[in-house]
Amino acid sequence: MRRFLGWIRFHERFRVCSLTALTVVAVAIWLVAPAAAQEGGAGQPPIVAQKAPAKTPFKLEEVMIPVRDGMRLQTAILTPVDQSGPLPILLRRTPYGVPAKPPEEMPTNMKELAQDGYIFVIQNLRGRFKSEGEFKLSSWVDLNDPKATNETTDAYDTIEWLVKNVPNNNGKVGMYGVSYDGLTTALALLKPHPALKAMSEQASPVDQWMNDDVHRYGALRESYDFEYAVMEQADKNKNTHFDFETYDTYEWYLNLGPLSNINDTYVHGSIPFWNETVEHPDYDEFWKKEAWVRQLHASTVPNLNVAGFWDQEDPWGPWQIFRHAAENDPEHTNFMVAGPWFHGEWRAPKGDSIGLIPFGGHETSREFRENIEAPFFRYYLHGVGEKPGWQATTFQSGSNTWHTYAVWPPKEAKLKKLYLHADGTLSLEAPAAGAKAYREYVSDPADPVPYRTRPISPTYPAGDWRTWEVADQRFVDDRPDVLTFVSAPLEQDLTVTGEVAATLFASTSGTDSDFVVKLIDVYPQNAQKNEWKAEDGPKPGQYAQSLNGYELPIAMEVRRGRYLASFEKPHALVAGKPMEWKVPLRDRDHVFLKGHRIMVQIQSTWFPVIDRNPQKFVPSIYKAKAEDFVKATQRVYCGAGMASYVELPVVE
Repeated sequence: MRRFLGWIRFHERFRVCSLTALTVVAVAIWLVAPAAAQEGGAGQPPIVAQKAPAKTPFKLEEVMIPVRDGMRLQTAILTPVDQSGPLPILLRRTPYGVPAKPPEEMPTNMKELAQDGYIFVIQNLRGRFKSEGEFKLSSWVDLNDPKATNETTDAYDTIEWLVKNVPNNNGKVGMYGVSYDGLTTALALLKPHPALKAMSEQASPVDQWMNDDVHRYGALRESYDFEYAVMEQADKNKNTHFDFETYDTYEWYLNLGPLSNINDTYVHGSIPFWNETVEHPDYDEFWKKEAWVRQLHASTVPNLNVAGFWDQEDPWGPWQIFRHAAENDPEHTNFMVAGPWFHGEWRAPKGDSIGLIPFGGHETSREFRENIEAPFFRYYLHGVGEKPGWQATTFQSGSNTWHTYAVWPPKEAKLKKLYLHADGTLSLEAPAAGAKAYREYVSDPADPVPYRTRPISPTYPAGDWRTWEVADQRFVDDRPDVLTFVSAPLEQDLTVTGEVAATLFASTSGTDSDFVVKLIDVYPQNAQKNEWKAEDGPKPGQYAQSLNGYELPIAMEVRRGRYLASFEKPHALVAGKPMEWKVPLRDRDHVFLKGHRIMVQIQSTWFPVIDRNPQKFVPSIYKAKAEDFVKATQRVYCGAGMASYVELPVVE
């Protein structure tokens, strides 16, 4: 994320929206995303204490905690009303606002933790709401500068104050949080306070150019990046949403034209977050400093990393933290949990489905909190129970079962190549010599493939953003600029556990290009029974609410051609020359069930979640002109010698 360059005035095209429950972490629940629009701000007296309602399980005190440079951070301390002895502290640090009053009842998503007894502390980051200082929207941490202040030092100073000043605490502190709150948790790993005994970073970003929120291997996540920048930097005291004058945001972004028009026509340089994105198109020192995980090489604090397999924002970061901490983990305190969740869904009350996909009766979110998260903190902060005996735990989609692994990826997983054939089929057999060498399509930036069904709602608030990664992919089946490869129905279950990746041999008639790879689980046409009587038929809209023939994405990713040779220095592609495209598809744990088919889709646009590649090389896509956007013929090679494939870690 980027350094904040000074507070800005809210442009007349923006609509200020005061949220009662944030959707930033994709689940509007009290503890993870508290009410963010608070009355008051700079110059108004802080709330010293709140008289708790009769039913509330907590009493709330608001304090301003000083940190090393003299700034004071707005902090809400929630103490159990029935506290009878010393308790550990659970700290969450957020840019989204702290509660102004205690909850009247125990929030569902914190019940499992609260039953063990904790003092919950929620703190606004510097420069947000009533916290003093400058909000930098940055992950920069310079461990060699003793005078530097950042999220790592603020966490350290906050913990120091809490253990000395919060009455009746037992001297042990834990941290946890989702998304940005997961980032501020994870950054404490770089220089942890001695009292920090356990943490659970959940969906933390680690390298905003390489993956997670802002880019995917250098390809800009256009709609997300712009809309999030507006939300966080339009107003210090609010979470703001851009006011689109066009209902379908696909149409708005397409009519926008080149990305430079965002500043030229709408925000006029007023959003630092966005400005720094377009000023740094390549993987330069700015982005490398933002990639804080490059400084992590050991498990410094027992950490329960949590990731969602269908996290539409930060699916990559927790796995990278897990792997970096594993470089030096002699005490085995580095753990990984992953499940079939969208961003933050593990904090939802049940988590018994995602979109139309059920989890076989499991309430995965509750089960995670009850059986994994609560025992983890109970062991490290209360000294009760047992240390986890596994390195990784997942809820395996397809089979809908929980699994534990002594090591990740499991040693029994064997890599197998699933080949793309020119007749549109997929199989484990390599193409025969003399078979047709390629399939091709025309990619037109003026008519890009939408990333979800139109009309596309704004990213925030609410809408379809949370579950778009599990959306039925039949909506692009008939497009001539999408290649589809499909297997025969499986004769037995196929279990895929570990890192999935694709290797394409592909060429373009242009001098730059994107290729998007989707790995899809195709359900049988009779996957479920109709829920309506044959004589009555379905109600309006009900027919589409079925898993029959459903094309469920399991993994999807994009690679940008200009960065095939170097992320730091982009290069033009040679028109018509086949190149090898490595497309990582991240860690997965999924069973393709007997009778299902496996599908791979290939395309070159994914709009507007990924910005349009002009398909003509220019020094910076962010400065491309309208005339730079050209059609290109894309070829995917499938013959012997240049056989494209998806590599699957198969467990027999």
